[in-house]
Amino acid sequence: MSFNEKTKTTLIPQVEGEERLCEKPILTILYQDDYIVAVDKPAGLFVHRSYMDKDEIYFALQLVRDQIGQYVYPVHRLDRPTSGVLLFALSKEVASKLSDAFANKTGEASLNTDGENKQRNEDNSQELSMAKTYYALVRGHLNAIDEQGNIVDRGVIDYPLKEKLDKLGDKYVSHHKEAQQAKSFFSVVKQATLPIPLGKYDTIRYSLVKLTPVTGRRHQLRRHLAHLRHPIIGDINYGDNKQNPFFIQHFGFKRLMLIAKSLQFNHPVTGKRVIIEVKFDKQWQSIFNQFNWSVVT
Repeated sequence: MSFNEKTKTTLIPQVEGEERLCEKPILTILYQDDYIVAVDKPAGLFVHRSYMDKDEIYFALQLVRDQIGQYVYPVHRLDRPTSGVLLFALSKEVASKLSDAFANKTGEASLNTDGENKQRNEDNSQELSMAKTYYALVRGHLNAIDEQGNIVDRGVIDYPLKEKLDKLGDKYVSHHKEAQQAKSFFSVVKQATLPIPLGKYDTIRYSLVKLTPVTGRRHQLRRHLAHLRHPIIGDINYGDNKQNPFFIQHFGFKRLMLIAKSLQFNHPVTGKRVIIEVKFDKQWQSIFNQFNWSVVT
């Protein structure tokens, strides 16, 4: 089910991401060897400098460099409001391999119907088989319809997306490109209902959704969930302008409720399978506690 709420309640403005980081963060290092390093990026932190960040002080790239005392090379991006696993390379050669893997993503054939990565020839595969797993808190009770017409709690979002361009950074890029293939697997992990009216509805509903993108389009998961009419809580670009302010008021913090929970790939040098995971932070845990959800992994 999805909602189109209407309310006369005066709500505070929504803000994407956390407030600007005032104190220099110390990032948690999740994995490090001679070739790569992975950290837990908090919500509200840019990966590196861009035209959007003229007022920012701290960036993940510089923070990691200072912490390990070595130059690092970004190989993928997480939006500023998205938290979770962020990977860097320690050389240009390794960065090139990993960047290609992120661009190609995991081939559809290497994923099963749940969106889980099949570890084929882990030790000797020439492919990096990059697979990312996210979790999102979305509006409403998300369900899908299978081929037999049954309601199920998992499925695939196969919905092409137009290339998302920056007004400044991509001002010379054509705005007339055809929509690109975009595919994401999802499964519903938990659902909750708050007995609080909002607009014309008597309750407020949420779903915790596990997501595995096959392709890597910009804002793919955010746009795919909005397409299903179950936008991610805290998403000001594609989200619900009634639910987002309510969430800030009720739960006491503002952020995009999207986390890059795990990253799996074959090591670009050793070929060994690497699995890097991050824990849900205190704000996520506070949501789980208020919903009386058991341990979520």
